[in-house]
Amino acid sequence: MADAITSRETDYSKWYLDVIRHAKLAEHSPVRGCMIIRPNGYALWENMQAALDKMFKDTGHENAYFPIFIPQSFLAREADHVDGFAKECAVVTHSRLKLDPEKGLIVDPDSKLEENLIVRPTSETIVWDTYSRWIQSWRDLPILINLWNNVVRWEMRTRLFLRTMEFLWQEGHTAHATRKEAVDETIQMIDIYARFAEEFMAVPVIKGIKTASERFAGAVDTYCIEALMQDGKALQAGTSHFLGQNFAKAFNCQFQNKNNEQEYVWATSWGVSTRLIGALIMVHSDDQGLVLPPKLAPTQVVLVPIYRKDEEREQVLNEADKVIGDLKAAGIRAKVDAREGYRPGWKFNEYEVQGVPVRLALGPRDIASGTIELARRDTGTKETVDREGLTALISTTLSDIQQNLFDRALAFREDRTTAVDSYDEFKSVLDGKGGFVLAHWDGSADTETQIKEETKATIRCIPLDAIDADGSGVDLISGKPSAGRVYFARAY
Repeated sequence: MADAITSRETDYSKWYLDVIRHAKLAEHSPVRGCMIIRPNGYALWENMQAALDKMFKDTGHENAYFPIFIPQSFLAREADHVDGFAKECAVVTHSRLKLDPEKGLIVDPDSKLEENLIVRPTSETIVWDTYSRWIQSWRDLPILINLWNNVVRWEMRTRLFLRTMEFLWQEGHTAHATRKEAVDETIQMIDIYARFAEEFMAVPVIKGIKTASERFAGAVDTYCIEALMQDGKALQAGTSHFLGQNFAKAFNCQFQNKNNEQEYVWATSWGVSTRLIGALIMVHSDDQGLVLPPKLAPTQVVLVPIYRKDEEREQVLNEADKVIGDLKAAGIRAKVDAREGYRPGWKFNEYEVQGVPVRLALGPRDIASGTIELARRDTGTKETVDREGLTALISTTLSDIQQNLFDRALAFREDRTTAVDSYDEFKSVLDGKGGFVLAHWDGSADTETQIKEETKATIRCIPLDAIDADGSGVDLISGKPSAGRVYFARAY
């Protein structure tokens, strides 16, 4: 490579950007705060999409599409929602440009729109305007729709994948006849996100509920999954919102229930984004580059042929094609890198940086001995193995890598999760090893705000499985009784 990857210890932020650049995942676009997702990065997102899309459809959801432009008046209908997003909205005010002889290309003042359009920051408003026409009776419910799209939020401080002005995501929007159905849906979706994170991303997460100050604008409750990065900071990896009847009331979405009474519809929304790629990088990768869990890796196995003489080339490539053919037949995403002009060592380095889980090397001597070299990206170990039974061995190895990455991340999180009982200890842990700090909280916004202002740590979630909720705990600052410990951390 032209330059080395900065180590995590030296500069974690630069290390993160170096990994993205060297692995060819994304780069900054000419528009400040936006990113160009390169083929390697987009292939990773496609694999995430495929796994999540199946989970959504297996639970009865359908995909649809709604416009990127939303009338400004729609956002104004739900007070908390508009207050939460007003400062992040991109606004379209005119419909065309024109060429001015003196000024050049300018906005045509005669093309001002009758109503400003908001570039979609999220789709609740336009969805619920539509649902108000679709829903008349309890027979029309539930509606279980998911959208795969892009959104724009005018962020001032951006970082590739983690926070950009435009990003890709999915957003689910469901409508229900009862409060219980909507709450059950909200919990079901956060469970799906947690299962995806742990089973596919190999990222252990904590499920919980956001505090009032951290919940989604317009929601009654926000459920979340929180993950811990290698620098000890937390990352919100997915959210699921119980919206109550707030948006139904804002858009007058009523239905006739089974008792022939008019009632407002109950709602949820939920989403994850390309931020998950950022989580994947920061949880698993090392100073050599990207490390990918096999279930999501675009290429799970790469074979690098090795030969010195032209007469060896055909023999080695033929054998390599046979190996890869067997792996593909077993459903393994594998390829041969037969590119000319690159030395095997250069290719080894490239695939290490790109995080390919398993690398094979095959040369004339291997063919003669019926062996092949196998290297694991997660441990860096290499061994010579028999060609016979190779497909079964690689299938097992991929499963081992997937589990090892999860176990390694879980052990790190457990080591960086500390229960404290005093504010001094709280601050000492944050400034020391960092990570999640489990502390009692009295439920007051004043305490939450004071801790945030003084330490930059926020309540990441109130865990769904209550911790130390026996009534004996007290708040770190107020000394008032606590209903249980919550997760604090500094976060992205």
